[in-house]
Amino acid sequence: MEKKVTLGPRTLLFPMPAVLVGAVVDGKPNFMTAAWCGIASHKPPAISVALRKGRYTLKGIEKEKAFSINIPSTDLVKKVDFCGMYSGKDRDKSKVFEVFYGNTEAPLVEECPVNLECKLIHSLDLGSHVLIIGEIIESYVSADCIKNGKVDIKKIDPLVYTTDLQVYQGLGEVIAMAYHVGKQD
Repeated sequence: MEKKVTLGPRTLLFPMPAVLVGAVVDGKPNFMTAAWCGIASHKPPAISVALRKGRYTLKGIEKEKAFSINIPSTDLVKKVDFCGMYSGKDRDKSKVFEVFYGNTEAPLVEECPVNLECKLIHSLDLGSHVLIIGEIIESYVSADCIKNGKVDIKKIDPLVYTTDLQVYQGLGEVIAMAYHVGKQD
């Protein structure tokens, strides 16, 4: 076995999705890029995202009690990076994407193949970040990303972020079937 190197407490979880968090702020749709996002619950379906305190988008989420998680494909990398580099306080990001709305005030990105419309159910102050937890009240998937009634991740081609290298990547190939490869005879 190779020797392990200690790096101290670090946020090393792979892969991290590069998502666009949407909220209405000061009457306009705004989107920010986040990578600290994950499923929080099955029933009710919920998602969590950690946002640094003082983020412009966080202000809108707290006021409207609604937000969206938009999963971009790799071809949106330039716009995703833009939304992560600039604050909506300084740049109007309301026209970066084609926006649509579902059942809440949460803006959703038409160009993203997957959109999760959420209502805020909890927020937790964790120090540098606030953990936002939203109940997913509706899921939208581009029709061309559905194959045999199921979501096709290859057609979604989601963008992922690698924190140590500060790079965006796509997903790799299928390695094995879950709930199958580990079965013992």
